[in-house]
Amino acid sequence: MYKLIYLVILLCSLTVPVYGDNTVKTDPKNNIQTFQYKSALQASQDAIGKTISELRFINEQGISVSMADLRGKPLVISMIFTSCYQICPMTIRHLSKVVDKARDVLGEESFNVAVIGFDTQNDNPLAMKYFARQQGIDDKNWNLLSASPDTIATLSKELGFLFFTAPNGFDHVVQATVVDANGEIYRQVYGEVFDTQLLVDPLLELVLDRPKPDQTKLDSLLDKVRFFCTAYDPNTDSYHFDYSLFIGMFIGALILFLTASFIVREFRRSGRNSAV
Repeated sequence: MYKLIYLVILLCSLTVPVYGDNTVKTDPKNNIQTFQYKSALQASQDAIGKTISELRFINEQGISVSMADLRGKPLVISMIFTSCYQICPMTIRHLSKVVDKARDVLGEESFNVAVIGFDTQNDNPLAMKYFARQQGIDDKNWNLLSASPDTIATLSKELGFLFFTAPNGFDHVVQATVVDANGEIYRQVYGEVFDTQLLVDPLLELVLDRPKPDQTKLDSLLDKVRFFCTAYDPNTDSYHFDYSLFIGMFIGALILFLTASFIVREFRRSGRNSAV
């Protein structure tokens, strides 16, 4: 009986990852940091509006890639560690499906995607390449990046991406970060599996609802029309160009024009009659 009571007390005394106060606690017995999701989520949200530095990475081919190379288009960033056997693979596979839906409506070259390994001891170009092949993203024209500890530390801080070592690898918030064409963090999307709209809607806003350098007024107008008429269909979990909205706008404009013409014509007619 006493052994059972002692075991219960011992289990209750161990720190575990929970929503709680805003501190990172440490178990004095094994010095394992305990992840606090409340503070991690707050750090992630606080990063919105900040600009990512001109950091340098190595892609899966061993070629140097800078953050400047990814400017000019919206960017989706997902931080993973390649030795993760469940959560990270699930996250990337779902992200791949949503990215495909976004590219179906926005175009293949409309935005960039970067998967970055934050475990600097293991996430080298070869590991990133193998991870991509295992998750079926090796032929999707994504940027598979690794970097030095200093670079990962800087990037993680700027993204508001907190991670700590744990018995199963790392504890961290699962997030996809949407960055605008200028490198400013625009939106954070959370979860291994998330609603399609949570990622695609901000990409629609960045690609179609923002002016682009050297873009003509006609192209800008066409983008606005595409943005307004692109609709989400929950039945198919996909986006399509809703022609009915465009037709409705045209009919509405035509009715206004005809109404205005009728009023002007009647006003002129009444003026001529009063003159007689």
